Amino acid sequence: MTTSRSLRTSESVTEGHPDKVADRISDAVLDAVLHGDRKAHVACETFLTTGLVIVGGEITTKTYVDIPALVRRVVSDIGYDRPGHGFHHADCAVLSAIKEQSTDIRDAVEGSARRRAKEEDLGDALGAGDQGIVFGYARSDTETLMPLPIHLAHRLAQRLAEVRKDQTLPFLLPDGKTQVTVEYDGERPVRVHTVLLAAQHEDGVKPSELQRELEKHVVRPILGPWLDAKTRLLVNTSGRFVIGGPASDSGVTGRKIIVDTYGGFAPHGGGAFSGKDPTKVDRSGAYMARYVAKNLVAAGLAREAEVEIAYAIGRPEPLAVRVVTHGTGAVPDSRLRDAVLETFDLRPQPIIQKLRLLAQSYEPLSAYGHFGRTDLDLPWERADAAKRLAGAVR
Repeated sequence: MTTSRSLRTSESVTEGHPDKVADRISDAVLDAVLHGDRKAHVACETFLTTGLVIVGGEITTKTYVDIPALVRRVVSDIGYDRPGHGFHHADCAVLSAIKEQSTDIRDAVEGSARRRAKEEDLGDALGAGDQGIVFGYARSDTETLMPLPIHLAHRLAQRLAEVRKDQTLPFLLPDGKTQVTVEYDGERPVRVHTVLLAAQHEDGVKPSELQRELEKHVVRPILGPWLDAKTRLLVNTSGRFVIGGPASDSGVTGRKIIVDTYGGFAPHGGGAFSGKDPTKVDRSGAYMARYVAKNLVAAGLAREAEVEIAYAIGRPEPLAVRVVTHGTGAVPDSRLRDAVLETFDLRPQPIIQKLRLLAQSYEPLSAYGHFGRTDLDLPWERADAAKRLAGAVR
């Protein structure tokens, strides 16, 4: 019996991509606020274009953050420190348009009777910071239980930044995108079919030199065993890529939600992560859904798991929970759902406590994905509930 061959594709972007610069600024603001006030409520949005950064949103806090200084530090860290490219940390204008969070939302989350209570007294009654649905996903493609195409696309994007910063390829500039198409034999990845790189570069670099150097220092070190003689490598298919970053495209927080998650392998509820404190279930609920899905696969209960959770603003208990294994489950999906509800507490406050979300630094998550990260110690990436989950399946 022969299995069907298919192609699956995912993309990633570097930290210098305009949308990712916006995400990083928003998460840097969040980190700075939570560092000074763990009871703060933050929903920070960033917009940037040529020579301009606007930081807005709703923040309720007792601490102070120097927004312009923070923005310039982030932009410099990313690498927009060369003159003549339309965006520079020292001379970009920074505007702040931040107001306090709506008291209606605050009352819904904390409850009017507990408005002046200490955080530790809120207990498990903390309501969801918004309505919405979140999805978590895992599959057995990789050791991190992430789909192979998005895993490889992220690693290529990280490598583009590494060889730029360590001067292996000094002609590279911060903006860049990657895309990887993987050929599957049934549900098993067998080879990389096509690699697409878009790398911003200094003027005067020949296309042939760029392709040769990127293949040597970026593609082969990352993709190695997945390449074969038929793999296609495409570099800067638009031609020149000298004008990039915010000088080429505006950037907005939350515009790369598929890059941030599973590369198109799973549904997305639509809510972005960056700039949001953990009471927002767009972030905390999505992290918990990944934790649940990963433990389902790690426990051997499925080769592929998708977890959906629905919330209502102000209510701690989820409205609905669904588990789908696409025919790969060891038992029916309904039994896995029952085991999930028995094993995990899916209310916002227990999620925040279990995943240590008030102690997390979010800026490092703003690029290269929020899941499957081996370079960061992330509580939602642990498989420490697998044994308990397997025991709950009856």
